[in-house]
Amino acid sequence: MDAIERLIRPRSVAIIGASADPSKTSGRPVAYLQKHGFAGEIYPVNPKVGEIGGLACYADIASLPDVPDVGIVLLGAERAHTAVRELSERGAAAAIVLASGFTETGAEGAERQKQLMEAAGSMRLLGPNTIGLVNLTDNIVLSASGALAMDHFPTGSIGLVSQSGGILGALLSRAAARGVGLSKLVSTSNEADLELADFVDFLADDGATRVIALYIEAIRNPARFRQAVLKARRAGKPVVAFKIGRSEAGAKAAVSHTGALAGSDRMYDALFRQLGVIRAKTFDDLLDISAALAAERKLSGGRVAILTSTGGAGTIVSDSLGVAGFATPAPDAETAAQLRSLQSGSHATLDRNPIDVTLAGLQPDLLRSAIRILLASPSYDALAIIVGSSAVGSPTLMADAIHDCLLMSDKPVIAYVSPYAPDVVSVLTRRGVPAYTSAESCAAALDGLVQAGMPKQVQTSGSIAPAVDVSDFPAGSLDEAQAKALFARFGVPIVAEKVVASSGEAELAARGFGGRVVLKILSREIAHKSDVGGVAVGLTTETIGGRLTVMAEEVEARTGKRPERFLVQEMISGGVEIILGMHRDPLGTAILLGMGGVTAELLKDTTMRLLPPEGGLGLAEARAMTRDLVTWPLLDGFRGRPKCDVEALAGTIVAFSRMVAQLGDRLAEAEINPVFVLPAGQGVKAADGLVVLNV
Repeated sequence: MDAIERLIRPRSVAIIGASADPSKTSGRPVAYLQKHGFAGEIYPVNPKVGEIGGLACYADIASLPDVPDVGIVLLGAERAHTAVRELSERGAAAAIVLASGFTETGAEGAERQKQLMEAAGSMRLLGPNTIGLVNLTDNIVLSASGALAMDHFPTGSIGLVSQSGGILGALLSRAAARGVGLSKLVSTSNEADLELADFVDFLADDGATRVIALYIEAIRNPARFRQAVLKARRAGKPVVAFKIGRSEAGAKAAVSHTGALAGSDRMYDALFRQLGVIRAKTFDDLLDISAALAAERKLSGGRVAILTSTGGAGTIVSDSLGVAGFATPAPDAETAAQLRSLQSGSHATLDRNPIDVTLAGLQPDLLRSAIRILLASPSYDALAIIVGSSAVGSPTLMADAIHDCLLMSDKPVIAYVSPYAPDVVSVLTRRGVPAYTSAESCAAALDGLVQAGMPKQVQTSGSIAPAVDVSDFPAGSLDEAQAKALFARFGVPIVAEKVVASSGEAELAARGFGGRVVLKILSREIAHKSDVGGVAVGLTTETIGGRLTVMAEEVEARTGKRPERFLVQEMISGGVEIILGMHRDPLGTAILLGMGGVTAELLKDTTMRLLPPEGGLGLAEARAMTRDLVTWPLLDGFRGRPKCDVEALAGTIVAFSRMVAQLGDRLAEAEINPVFVLPAGQGVKAADGLVVLNV
């Protein structure tokens, strides 16, 4: 067994600083292990006590009769490292350090954590500042948290890893109350050594775990996280994550629009989407979605039958499902006829959806028949059952009726419990019917099933091209002409343009282009030229000279600097304006695509992809990005408009991403805004560009 396996399934546990009083925090680990029937050896360590819980208590770690697999360290932050060092010297596989007072407290605590890691040597460390872990599959509790003081843990197939100890206890208690079964719970907390990815990797191999749920504060090692999640996916185990910090302002870049559009939370969105991680929008969704996935039923479409005996609750669920994008169509003629045969009289509403079987709550046989008809119906992909007040008195009656029908179909079946009835929710969930107390939770659960069923094609290797020589480009902010020259070197098509220094040169350039042209100032210091009057469009040979003179005066008045060089460009019309940029943060480097032009930050219609470990994006990924945009129809011929050259846009995204990948850390910022996407067959043109290069 490796160290993590020995940590999760230890054969022996030493408790350093154990107390003989089970009511104290330091007395809980021994009490928990004994209470839940730990079959291995328990070694309490306390020089002041001879016996704890009927077990011999040892004066120190050196006195232990054998090398423990795991040591639970209950000492304070100032002394924890001594126990960790002694455990490491004895050859223990892992230590769990519960004490706080490390990096979470500042510089002094960070030094203590460094000391702790040095003391651990090659031994693995969970924590510090952790509540430990619980292996529910094998009834092994390695913790001192009062949140775990329960007689029985609901076991099941959901493995939960949390970077917050307190949240781990909250999730366990919520799961227990709802009848949601868990397999393993781990609090990683400070992650001085073992981290989120280590336990995702472990759970990917764990036979008792079918769903992996994560409470995330920050991913410290994106590459390891990526590998672990992909391993879980290969094992057929969906990963659900609740990431806090959605309201944090994104890290904004100094000069580009892209930084403002790609806040840090959006980077998590991009990472999760690329890896197929299902993101829980709310804290409740983390368990709601996981519970639905744990039932191991596949959702093949978005049509949901709602079976109810209370009209109001059925309408609430129908409304929530509709908002979430699900359809609740009326039964087809044959299904409606079968339903009508079950119940006659004016009280039944069986030819519409919700399907109101008024007496179903009181007649289990009627309920069974209705469920079987709906599960067999070709009109529906899933069934939501409204559980009314009649179930409160005898919750098992309805739960058994629903459970009896599950084997006849693999369609998802969920329940909405209308009255406040925690016992009913628990009974239904334990019978294999995920039950919820809010209509929004029903929608979130089904949406999680939709996401789990989506085909995932993660780009695991980059799009590699021969290296391009860029040694002639200077450090710092490039002017627009230099930026576009850099883009062009990697294969990005750019507009025709000419650098000029006088009105006469501008007139000559305009005559060469023919038609109307664009005039811009050319500066390495002024990134947003239009903000200072440095852009004029629709000029002709006759008007450009005078406009250049006026522009120079206006820019000087606003900035105190008179521009000496200008750019004359061909004027592009008839295309869709797109923004293409890059953004880098601790999660990695992302390529951003969005609706561009001056309204880019206003519309915020964007999508992102993180670059693979090496190379740029592939064509398939680039094509998918274009279809992610809400305004995709504008590229696809909306209302009779000509279809745009999306294939050329995809090629430009790939070329830009290869540039970003090759330049690596030398590239501080890069953005093309706009890229004009012309009608099909006419390609694309980069009309403006921004680049900042590091030294």
